[in-house]
This record gives sequence, structure tokens and C-alpha cells, in this order.
Amino acid sequence: MLRLDEELQNAPKHMLKGGKKVLAAWLQMASPYAAEIFAKAEIDVLMVDMEHGPNDILSLIDQFRAMGHYRAVPFVRAPWNDMVAIKRILDAGAYGILVPYVNTAEEAAAAVSYCKYPPDGVRGIAPSPRAPGIGMNSANYLNRANDEILVMTAVETLEAVNNIEKILQVEGLDGIFIGPMDLATSMGHFCDPAHPDVQAAIRKVEDAVIGSGKFLASVASGMEEAKRKYDRGYGMVVAFADGGTLGSVARRNVQFFRDTYPER
Repeated sequence: MLRLDEELQNAPKHMLKGGKKVLAAWLQMASPYAAEIFAKAEIDVLMVDMEHGPNDILSLIDQFRAMGHYRAVPFVRAPWNDMVAIKRILDAGAYGILVPYVNTAEEAAAAVSYCKYPPDGVRGIAPSPRAPGIGMNSANYLNRANDEILVMTAVETLEAVNNIEKILQVEGLDGIFIGPMDLATSMGHFCDPAHPDVQAAIRKVEDAVIGSGKFLASVASGMEEAKRKYDRGYGMVVAFADGGTLGSVARRNVQFFRDTYPER
């Protein structure tokens, strides 16, 4: 929530528009403790997952509150390209929206419209929700939201790949997010984004987006893969996750223990 004298400013959006690199991480555990830990680590963007994570609006707000003392900026992967769901996410205080499974320019334009107040879109306007400050400094949010809220859509099917040039023409769309696992599976290569056909599709999207004026984003299995993507021209990479990081550390420690004391 904005402080009384604070105006809405979305630092990662301005970084991405300036060609800078932004580091992001998933929040998939619906845990304000995890959100606070990751925020304190000074990750640029924390992406709360409402598509695959067990989050609702109240758990979303709890995580936003946990981030509140730190510089990390809250983004959300919406559950679907749905006007009501996106409106509630933004009213809760999200600074950026990732809309999954967007396949056409028309669907991308709809996603953008759900994120913007009239006349630029169809987002319902009210000074009373959390994002505009519960009515206490609403103009500081409402007057800037259309410019500051970031909107990106996901390429997860071959249809979206083939429509990427038209999608990029949608006004108000800030970036494209490649979902490699969904893309591979939708192309008939189950959980195999390394398949040559999938890699060719990814290259097609990369070639279209990089240099278009919109940023390119995706996921990575860790910082080494994230570096390769940054070096190719990606602006934002979601490089790790709360649950995945916890699980990986736990498994490494357990394996070290078993290797060290095989007989217990």
C-alpha cells in the first residue's frame, strides 16, 4: 500500500523499458514468510503465482504486506485472462500482471484492457481498495496506474508463436513471457523444451520480441541458465522459486549427510 505522500512508481517497468535486466523469483507457497525472506534478499520482482500456486486474494495481500518494507516489487501470474480476476489482483496491490495462455492479438488486447482504467481499458475504478490506499491518497495511485502497471502475456502454444508479430502490435502490452514447458507440451513434446522443434519456436519468438520495444521474459532452472537468457537479450528471468529453492537445499543437505554417514 502506498504511503500517504507516495505516488505509484513501478521501478522494474522503467528498468525494462530502459533495457536493463530484472531478476525475478516465483512465490508459489502462499507463504508471507517466504515472501519476506525473498524480499529481504533484494530480488527485483517477486511473482506470486495464482495459476499454479495455492493462492487466493487474502494470501496474496499477506505476501504483499510481507514485502512492504523492502524494495522487491510484487507481480502476479493471474489464474486466467479474466477481467474480474485481474481487477481483484490489481486492487490488492500488484504492480505487474502476467496473463497466461494468450494466443492471439485479440486476447492480448483484452488482457491489456482489463489492466487499465477507462478510456484506455475496462478496469473498474474505485478509491476504496488496498492499491489506491483505502481512499486516503487515491489520486496518487489512480492518476498513474494506467502508465505504471506492467502487462505481459505468455506464449505457451504454437498458435501464439505464429501470432507473435500481431501480438506485439497490441498497444499497452509491455512484454512477452515464454513458457517453455507449456509450449513444449502443447507442441506434442511432453515436458521437453529442449526438443529442436520447441527451440525453433522459442527462437522465432526471441527474434520477434528482442528489439521490438517490448521486453522478453521467461523462466530458468537457475542463475546459469538465467545468465544465458539475459545474454541473449531477455529483460526479465524468473530464475528460482520459494518451494523449489527450499526443496533443492533440503535434498543437497540430505544427500551430503547420507554420503558422509552411509552406515548412519
